[in-house]
Amino acid sequence: MIHSLLFLIFLACAPASAAPVEPTGVGMELLMVEAEGCVWCARWNKEIGPIYPKSSEGKRAPLRRIDKQTSLPSSFKLTRGFFYTPTFILLVDGTEKGRIEGYPGEDFFWGLLAQLLASVDKSASVELERQQDNNAR
Repeated sequence: MIHSLLFLIFLACAPASAAPVEPTGVGMELLMVEAEGCVWCARWNKEIGPIYPKSSEGKRAPLRRIDKQTSLPSSFKLTRGFFYTPTFILLVDGTEKGRIEGYPGEDFFWGLLAQLLASVDKSASVELERQQDNNAR
């Protein structure tokens, strides 16, 4: 509860025109688009927020938070804009690979995130096989 309160205080003190978020350019990350006063964001922060960085998913795709009003840099390659908060966008090297719109509750969130990560794993496996076939020729 203290963590949630501190986070809300941080959000209230953060400047509205924060610098744009730059993609790391390396690996995978989970972008969380949130908004001040979003009850579903607050629920995610309470139920998932404290454990996410400790989870295997959180280690594979570290969380990056942005406010819905923040301008994204053109280097992000999203399939479409975002309208709902929270929206979780799985990025690989700054390119969207999937998303979860809204927060459907703890059990559904972990299951949906597992599906996103599995789809990235499958795509990477197919690409690796394709490269190995090309190298063998």
